[in-house]
Amino acid sequence: MMSKAEIYLSVDIEASGPVPPEYSMLSIGACIVDDIETSFYEELKPISERFLPKAIKVVGKPMEYFAEHGKDPKIAMEKFKTWIESTTAEKTPIFVGFNAAFDWAFINWYFHTYSDKNPFDIAPIDIKSLFMGFEGCHWKDTRSSRIPDRFKGPLKQTHHALDDAKAQAQIFERILKHAQDRR
Repeated sequence: MMSKAEIYLSVDIEASGPVPPEYSMLSIGACIVDDIETSFYEELKPISERFLPKAIKVVGKPMEYFAEHGKDPKIAMEKFKTWIESTTAEKTPIFVGFNAAFDWAFINWYFHTYSDKNPFDIAPIDIKSLFMGFEGCHWKDTRSSRIPDRFKGPLKQTHHALDDAKAQAQIFERILKHAQDRR
């Protein structure tokens, strides 16, 4: 099911709230879907002081940590773009996310604000939507806690951007395998 002209990159972010630029992207994790050890991780300095306490609780580190240890967003996004370009070579990078609408909004906004372009272009793949289409389930059944274990790999989603990127890459691969087996 994977194209030789495309390369699927699982991407996850952690943020201080629901939308950029009112809230900050605090970390980016990414990996190649079928080679999760080829990965990228970066923490970013906040661009806003705004945060939701429940978002910071999920992230597990205070905003002050990211202000002190995070990279400037321009440097972080250029580093991410360089990693994408060097990892994908001549292939088209395809953004894959679990609840891609959330992660995509931050990645797209940050690339267009702090870099010259978004290397993923305009169309991410959402794993939740893919699962719903293959299984014919309800949207509420696409939560990671409700996806059957046969679609999950050994890695767990921990709300660390790289851990989650790797775990969701395994889910994506297994859904694609399931789709091939049904043909």
